[in-house]
Amino acid sequence: MRFTAPPRQKTGRRDTEGMAVASFVLGLVGLLVMNIVLGPIAIVLAVIALRRDTPRRFRALLGLGLGIADVLVLVVLMAVNGGAAWTVVG
Repeated sequence: MRFTAPPRQKTGRRDTEGMAVASFVLGLVGLLVMNIVLGPIAIVLAVIALRRDTPRRFRALLGLGLGIADVLVLVVLMAVNGGAAWTVVG
């Protein structure tokens, strides 16, 4: 009995569209909470979606920009407060 590996499937357009949208949403949410985690994830998803030529290119670019903004907000808050913790309500 011979076993063969299943055929490799190419990543479809829906996968890259989902990555672009997820990047945008995670970048947007990351501006408010958990930017230390969500920012880098948004950046990675956006770069992967852009490299795979997503049809939602603008949304992936927005996710990339928001992910970078998340990281910048984190750096500024750490410089001002001396730590990564912060709250919206003073």
